[in-house]
Parts: sequence; structure tokens; C-alpha cells
Amino acid sequence: MQPVVHVAPESDRAIEEAITTAGGRVGPLEEAEALVWLGSNPNEFPALPDQLRWVQLPSAGVESWLDKLDDKRVWTSATIAFGKSVAEHALTLMLAGVRRIHDCARVQTWTAPTLRPLEGSTVAVVGTGAIGGALIGLLEPFDVEVLAVTRRGRDGTLPVERLVEVLPRAHFVVIAAPATPATRHLIGAAELGAMREDAWLVNVSRGALVDTDALVAALRAGSIAGAALDVTDPEPLPDGHPLWSEPNALITPHVANPPVTLRQDLARQVKENVSRFAKGEPLLSPVDLEAGY
Repeated sequence: MQPVVHVAPESDRAIEEAITTAGGRVGPLEEAEALVWLGSNPNEFPALPDQLRWVQLPSAGVESWLDKLDDKRVWTSATIAFGKSVAEHALTLMLAGVRRIHDCARVQTWTAPTLRPLEGSTVAVVGTGAIGGALIGLLEPFDVEVLAVTRRGRDGTLPVERLVEVLPRAHFVVIAAPATPATRHLIGAAELGAMREDAWLVNVSRGALVDTDALVAALRAGSIAGAALDVTDPEPLPDGHPLWSEPNALITPHVANPPVTLRQDLARQVKENVSRFAKGEPLLSPVDLEAGY
């Protein structure tokens, strides 16, 4: 079987080479059995022909696409493509926090900041999909204790209902869970209050998982050591927002997965999925319509 795959809204050499290398053929939408959608605006998403049986979405989070999804076909996210790069960024933020890079970068005189190693820390990883799982792998050489938290507590992880038990033990709380109505403000005033005073909150998922007002209050009160955020709520974070002036807030502008890296990694995922699709095998990163991710 040589599946016909349409690439839109624009062509992309790396993606198209991945399709043909995997045994597929790039073709028009009206003939396609699969669609690789590279656009970021859900409002531009086209009407799909009945024969189309698989859609590859461009992002790891699918909350903005949910009203486009149906049960007539398989939908896959870009979670696998995002995993390693975002996990690397999360580790970078963790190291920057524990090594006080944000302080050292801002001062203009020689100082002696209080530093500590990552080794020996306890790290709570909330969400162990492609990103959280990759981060756990990256943490192995550092000899840290990992407390993994998932929605249902599968595969030896702790269920999210026990998050408040985990928080007082963790030097780092890394948010890598999907954005759903159930995870909105997963970290709020109560959760921040349960964290250690020397703990860092790291968010590489979606800004809405953290109550921003509660976070600002916790940082001002010094009830946590700091927050390292690649995502914020609102986003983009407006000029003059209180988070910008918090000395223990380290913010990167949603750059955990650079476009050049994403396109290369997405091409690898597309190649594997085209091969699986042609063979009738399960696809990587299928979206769970009921769960919303």
C-alpha cells in the first residue's frame, strides 16, 4: 500500500521527503488518505474529504484544535517531535535556577551567590508523556529522586490526586502535563503553599496550568525559591506584567522547541507514522478525544 499524503497549508521539503522515504506519495487533498497540517491557525484548517483517515497536527498540545477533531479518523499530535527538545529546555531551566544563573546575569558587580548542585535533589515531574518521559531520562546522570505524577497513576507513577503529598518533598516541580479543563490552574495557591521554600516551579507545558496571580504572590512572599517558565498565562506575557519584575522569575518566550528543530523532529515522526499507516499499525502520538490530549 502506498498511501497518498497531503501536506498543507504550504509544502515542506523535509516533511515531503519523509513521506516518500517511508513509502508514501505526496498528493492533493481530494485524493489523500492522510494529511500533515503544518499551519498554526486552527481557523485555516480545511474541510476534510471522507476518504481521509489520518491527520497529523503541528503541535504537542491540541486544546486549540479540539473543535476540529472527530471520530471518523485518527488524529496525531506532535508530542513525540517535541519531547526531547522541550525536555532539554526544562533541564536548562532547572540548572539555571539551582545555579542562580538569573541572578548572576543581572548583576553588574562581582558577587558570591549561594549555589547548590542538582545532584541529590528530588524532582516532581507532573506528566510523563513524551516531554516528561524524556526529561526523566535526561535526569538519570544527576542522581536525583524522581517523583512522577500522572492523571491516573499508571505504570508506577502517582495519581494527580496525590500531588499535594508530592509537593512538600520536591526541590523542583516540573509541569509537563497537557492543557485540559481538568488541568487548568493545576498549580494554584494551595499547591504553591505546599511546596518547599527552596523549591523551583518549572513550566514547559501551557501557561494555564499555573494560576499566575497565585504564583506572583508566592514569589513576592518568598514561599518558593523561584519559577522558571517557558509558557505563561497570559501569553505573550504583556510588557509591565508583575512577573517581569520578580527577581526570582526566569522567563523564556515559549522557545523550548525552536522551529528548525521542530520541523526536523516532526519529519522523523511523520516518516515513522507513514510507514505504520501503510502497514495498518498503530500510529505514534494518537490524540485521545475523550481525554482531550
